[in-house]
Amino acid sequence: MTEGQTATTGTPGAPGTLYLCATPIGNLEDMTLRALRLLRETELIAAEDTRHTRQLLTHFDIHTRLTSYHEHNKETKGPELIDWLAAGHDLVCVSDAGLPGICDPGSHLAQLAIAAGIRVSPLPGANAGLSALICSGLDTTRFTFIGFLPKTAKKQREVLEELKDRRDTLIFYEAPHHLRATLAVLADVLGAARRAALGRELTKKFEEFARGTLGALSERYESEQPRGEYVLVVEGALEEEEAKAAEAPPDVTALYARHLAQGIPKKEAMRQTAKELGISRRDVYQRVLEAEH
Repeated sequence: MTEGQTATTGTPGAPGTLYLCATPIGNLEDMTLRALRLLRETELIAAEDTRHTRQLLTHFDIHTRLTSYHEHNKETKGPELIDWLAAGHDLVCVSDAGLPGICDPGSHLAQLAIAAGIRVSPLPGANAGLSALICSGLDTTRFTFIGFLPKTAKKQREVLEELKDRRDTLIFYEAPHHLRATLAVLADVLGAARRAALGRELTKKFEEFARGTLGALSERYESEQPRGEYVLVVEGALEEEEAKAAEAPPDVTALYARHLAQGIPKKEAMRQTAKELGISRRDVYQRVLEAEH
């Protein structure tokens, strides 16, 4: 141990601590000071992909030993890591991006540690789902994280049928090559008029948010090639009175204004308004001009 370095073992004979450490989802500056300190001080880091994590550690000049812990070896590697912790050593667990335990085997390791009486502690930081939620413009008081939908169309519909009447905001993850199909099934089961926000490449150079209805987003990506990783935030089901109001033919200018409030550009807002009301864009443009004067 070098001078000034803090030991990571606790009371003699006591087990160590499992730290679940968030890593950046894109921008490396989102790494926290506390996480960097513990990554340096701890003797061992369990990583989903050691090559990916080594690049992160190299960027911050950290040389802690890595061991592989992922979905395909968790049943055998998990008990080995628990033995390491039980022997009095601390362990930091990281995923490729974001918080470990969200859509990765970190949750399995935490369960094993808790069952063994080992302390589990968070090193908070970046999370794609919550980052997209707070920028969505949708209700943030009640929300449910769904993550990735099942792979088969039948299972997808079963899950969505269970969710379609829930009033809390829904958060989904999706890869670019599945985005079109996912938007289509969401629009079909949850309703094309359901409002949504699509976050792409969060915290990275080409970060982008697309907001509108599920129907409009689905149509957009029929002609636009999806690129990057996506988080899809979908509004919850409306109460019966709200749903009836939403189904009533809305005022042209009110609907246009609602699209603008969602951050949709003027030209796209006019196009969506025209499509949803079954009228021409020229008619929408004329009504907007009349309202402005």
